Order: sequence, then structure tokens, then C-alpha cells
Amino acid sequence: MKPKQELHRGLEERHITLMSLGAAIGVGLFLGSASAIEMAGPAILLAYALGGSVMFIIMRALGEMAIHQPVAGSFSRYAKNYIGPLAGYLTGWNYWFLWIVTCMAEITAVGIYMKMWYPDVPVWIWALSALVIMASINLLAIKAYGEFEFWFALIKIVAIVLMIITGLGMILFGFGNGGVATGISNLWENGGFAPNGIQGILMSMQMVMFAFLGIEMIGVTAGEVKNPEKSLARAVNSVFWRILIFYVGALFVIMSIYPWDQIGTQGSPFVLTFEKIGIGQAAGIINFVVLTAALSSCNSGIFSTGRMLFNLAEQKQAPAKLHKVSKTGVPSVAVLVSAGALLIGVVLNYLVPEKVFVWVTSISTFGAIWTWSIILLSQLKFRRSLSEEEKKTLKFKVPFFPYGSYIALAILIFVVGLMAYFPDTRIALIVGPCWLILLTAIYYLKGFNKRPENNDKAA
Repeated sequence: MKPKQELHRGLEERHITLMSLGAAIGVGLFLGSASAIEMAGPAILLAYALGGSVMFIIMRALGEMAIHQPVAGSFSRYAKNYIGPLAGYLTGWNYWFLWIVTCMAEITAVGIYMKMWYPDVPVWIWALSALVIMASINLLAIKAYGEFEFWFALIKIVAIVLMIITGLGMILFGFGNGGVATGISNLWENGGFAPNGIQGILMSMQMVMFAFLGIEMIGVTAGEVKNPEKSLARAVNSVFWRILIFYVGALFVIMSIYPWDQIGTQGSPFVLTFEKIGIGQAAGIINFVVLTAALSSCNSGIFSTGRMLFNLAEQKQAPAKLHKVSKTGVPSVAVLVSAGALLIGVVLNYLVPEKVFVWVTSISTFGAIWTWSIILLSQLKFRRSLSEEEKKTLKFKVPFFPYGSYIALAILIFVVGLMAYFPDTRIALIVGPCWLILLTAIYYLKGFNKRPENNDKAA
């Protein structure tokens, strides 16, 4: 009898804890925040707080299902079980696509960061090198992936915490400013707290939501974590505080020290903050940190896409070869296929015009909003599928249910409306729906809807 193809539960609690912390800190904070600040001014703090509250509800919804039923494929499997086979199929392939697009941006970012040290080496060489290294890590045992992600996340977290502490020293005690405390007057002195009004805050929401892309990846680890109940609950519960400290805290400090309209014009605010207290190598240090942030995101993306393809193959919604597991318990074929798709990103480094970053982030945000909406809808259906007795015994519940879920869904729909309103992000509402229509056509042309397992009543 052929042995069952199963993933190894090799991720420990410390891996999950740091991965959940690191997932919230990507290039969206290091790079995307500058353009978001340009749109909203200091009021960007409100946009991040609102987006963070929505993400907390979404992660609690995912946690409720993941702890009750820890499986590889996570929200794709829950969508199939509680909404229907087509929803599971679309969610799995959509999540694969959004991470492929996101990783293209990340490997491009690696090439751009490396230009600081090696200006004469073409960007595509670094992009290709990053892809090969990250794919190789993902082909090793799951524990190797967990170790790399642990250290990547630790570097980002230490850098941001040091920046916040240093910044508070300047604000309160005048460190690096001749002992004269800078205070926080920059938050309202340069045109007011919301210089571009409510429109500026709304314009920033797409970039703000892009910054949170990846937090939901914790659910994908459910099939490979040793103690899902304890590890996932702790990781999910810390989401709100992570966002408050790392996003709202870091940006509060940056915009208190520097006038918001100068941020991004004189280099990274992280670099400027460290330079101000006399760290001469600040630019090199921060470049190393953002480089690890981009590599970390690419690493996570290959991990996520590999698991999603594995799960789709398990549900017979992708070629059977993608369900193959290596001796070390890794879905090796699925990982290689995802890495192969990312080669397009290397090719695009020959052709990347300036608007590509905005296009890529907006397409990724559309894909993320679909995923987050499906998580909320699946959880609503999941809760309805339980008996009154089962509801009482749930170990991890969504707060403010069901109103919190409905409000979070309404805000996600509102963000999609904003993306349609602003010309630069409108492309996402062309590419995103076209991709979903193509997937739906393939679903029916391939006859997935006629398969016996897809005609079973949803759980």
C-alpha cells in the first residue's frame, strides 16, 4: 500500500511566535509607509490603527477554525468545507497567485537593496540569486525553514524596537539633538494632523492593507506546527499588540522627529534616526535589515504557495504530482513549481517601469482582501454549522461575534471601492477579477464541479 503523503510537524512554538511577529513587518513598513505618509500625513496612524483592528478580527476568525481543525491549506480548506468546493478552489489558487506577485516585488527589492553595496551588478542577478537561495531553503526540512524565518524575524524586530527606543530618547530627552527634546509637535505643525483631509486617509488605505499582507500565513502553518492549540492561539492573540507597537509605534516616533512632508525625500527615516545619534554605518545597517525583510517575505511566500498547491492537489484541484512529499516531509514539487513561476519576476527586472510597484501592491492587496473576506465568511458559516453544545466548547472564539466580522467585511469591501476610485490602483480590479474568472472557467471546463467529492454537502 502506498504511504500517505503527509507534511511533517516540525515547527516549534518559538518558530511560530517569531514568524507571526515577522509576518507583520515587511517591506510594507520599510518602503510602503513612506508613500502612505505622503498621502495621509500624520493621520496615517489612524489608517494603520483601523487596518490593524480589522486584521485582529480576521486573525481571530482564522484562529477559531485553525485550532478546531488544524490542516495544511488552512483557509482554502475551510472555504471548501463551509462555503463550497468552488470557493475553496478559487481561494487556494488566488492565494498562490497573490504570493507569486508579491514575491516578484520582493526579489526585485533584494536587487535594489544590493545596488547600495554593488552598484555595477545588474538587479536581475541579485533577484535570481535570492530566488535560488530561498527556494533551496524551502526544499530542506520544515525545521530549516522555521530556523531561517526565526532569525530573519528577529533581525527586523530588534531593528524596529531599537529605532523606537532611540526615537523616544530624542523626543523625551533630546538624544542626538544637543539635549533639546524634540517633542511631538511635528504631528500637527506642518499643515495639521490630517493635511490632506479625509481623502488622504482613504487614499492611503490600499497601501496600509498591503502592509498587513502575510499575517494570515500563520494559518497555513497549522498542518506543520507541533502544538497547534497553544502556538496558534498565542500567535493570533498577539496580532493587535504587534501592529500597535511595530506600525503605529514606529510611525508615531518617525513623524514626531521629522516633518511628515520631508519623510522619504532625504532617505529612509530609519537611517536618519540612527545617524542622528551618531551611528555612522546606519545606512548599511538598515539596508541589511530591509534586505532580510525582503528575503523573509520571499521565503514565506515560497512556503505559503508550496503548501497551497499541495493542498489543492490533495483536493484533486491541481495536478497530482504537486501532492508529492520529499523524504524530509516537504512538498518539494509544489515548491519548485512556485519557484519556477517566480522566474517571471527575474525577467521583469529588465522591463520594470516606475508604476510596477504600485500595480503589484494593488493586485496583491486585491488578492489579500479576497482571502481575508473568505476567512470571515468561512468562520460565519463554520459557527452556524456547530451545535449549541459545540459552540460552548470552542477553545478560541472571535470577539464581538458576529458584529465584529460584519464590520470587518464592510471595511474590506470599502477598501476595494477605494481602489476602484483611484486611477493608480484601478488595475487591480481588472487583473484580480479576470484571474478569478479564468480560474472559474478552468474549474468548470475541467469538470471539477462534477467530481463526487465536490458534490458532497459542505461540512
